[in-house]
Amino acid sequence: MGSPGNALSVEERRRHRALTVVIPVYNEASNFPGLWQAITESVHSEFVAIVVYDFDADNTIPVVQLIIDRGERRLRLLKNSIGPGVVGAIRTGFNTVTEGPVLVVMADLCDDLRVVDAMLQLYRQGYDVVVGSRYMPGGGIEGGPFLKKMLSRMAGVSLHYLRGLPTHDATNAFKVYDGAMLHAMQIESRLGFELNLELTVKAFLRGRGIAEVPSVWKDRTAGESRFRLWKWLPHYLRWYLYAFRPR
Repeated sequence: MGSPGNALSVEERRRHRALTVVIPVYNEASNFPGLWQAITESVHSEFVAIVVYDFDADNTIPVVQLIIDRGERRLRLLKNSIGPGVVGAIRTGFNTVTEGPVLVVMADLCDDLRVVDAMLQLYRQGYDVVVGSRYMPGGGIEGGPFLKKMLSRMAGVSLHYLRGLPTHDATNAFKVYDGAMLHAMQIESRLGFELNLELTVKAFLRGRGIAEVPSVWKDRTAGESRFRLWKWLPHYLRWYLYAFRPR
């Protein structure tokens, strides 16, 4: 783990900040009811969830609206105002938070929501990035394309051992970030999930505290993945090499 710095004073400032969960979606009607059930059953900390969509015909919207109409006050719908795609959706969600913890969760039911409270505990101790780590002891992956798993594991583990990043899984989207850090950071990613690597690498180079907890990623069972390995790979490589700049 990286050093949290003055953990006591930071913990005092962060203790009562509610979690913001940013959920980018693209036609996830079949997955969202299960995701919402998993969030409400697994996350015991106070939270608000923002579902960010690209277009008005997204089939996730009526499913979410029905839950809201039934009286769920922790759930919001927000249209992507940055640009179409996952980066624009995540950044749109980030823009709603100026401080406090922010968690990115995919709507595909792949993320290990059971560890969110443990991630928040580390955040409240002063860490600015808390990673749900698939590649540390206790973490794991169930299913998914072999090449994608191999490349993400190689990237995360090599950055940990060769560069000293305090996580084995820098590429994972499933992270808690400090909202004030995000608000102060210039985000350059424009295409895909390389955004997660960019934020972690920049936090590391700026001396921000990074920690991780083991989590198990499970391949989606419904819907279509929007992950585009070959299209996004050069952008991952950019931020991988960027990590070796002087701190």
